[in-house]
Amino acid sequence: MSDQYAVIGNPIGHTKSPLIHRLFAEATGQDLVYAAIEGRPGRFADDVEAFRAAGGRGMNVTAPFKLDAFAFATDRSPRARLAGAANALKFDGERVLAENFDGVGLTRDVVRNLGIGLRGRRVLLLGAGGAARGALLPFLEQGPAELVVANRAPEKAAALADEVRTHGPVRGCGYADLDGQRFDLVFNATSASLRGELPPVPATVFAPGALAYELAYGKGQTPFLRLAQQNGVQRLADGVGMLVEQAAEAFDWWRGVRPETAAVIGQLTVALR
Repeated sequence: MSDQYAVIGNPIGHTKSPLIHRLFAEATGQDLVYAAIEGRPGRFADDVEAFRAAGGRGMNVTAPFKLDAFAFATDRSPRARLAGAANALKFDGERVLAENFDGVGLTRDVVRNLGIGLRGRRVLLLGAGGAARGALLPFLEQGPAELVVANRAPEKAAALADEVRTHGPVRGCGYADLDGQRFDLVFNATSASLRGELPPVPATVFAPGALAYELAYGKGQTPFLRLAQQNGVQRLADGVGMLVEQAAEAFDWWRGVRPETAAVIGQLTVALR
């Protein structure tokens, strides 16, 4: 019988994870099946236990259950603990291991796939939710000149920055505090694009030659990317590379083999202009 894996979220109909992991399994010769489960709010533990009882070996976790997954786990990686959230689970007997590969996948996409280093650069991260939390340590490990976290609630951004201050030059602020500042890499980790909205970021934050990276994927030119392009930004990216790279990290964690990602990213990429 094939090993069983799944992604759990709500809603889940849009997910590309079953396709990604099927392609990974075919490319690496792994015998597994991968399903999509629409989790029930307030019943996350029940849904995961049902999957485990049916022979499940591991799960990817997407919104809105990343905090539930973190709480459900018996063992949490340092990355998951910092993020306070998990996007992958592995079942080992009675133990439930939790990981967070979001930030690792994002950093790998930028540095390896896009060929843009963070070292010595000024980096702006919009948002202070789970996606932003997962990116902090992987970003700081790259040695940026400064990492700024901006949020509608400045105190939330400041508190998040304080948690990782010992790992590198990071600070938190509100959007209004960004006036007059420019950044080499600007990441939109807010949920605004999922609603077709624009975070209240000044159009002047993009330095010459900047990268504008939208963590949402498959949305085409979002309001954030449109703002960047209208202000001269030529390097635009969305989160499809992050999605595939974090999936590859989970696949390796589960199976002990890391699949190549370029072909899968190419298959899922949509035009951003």
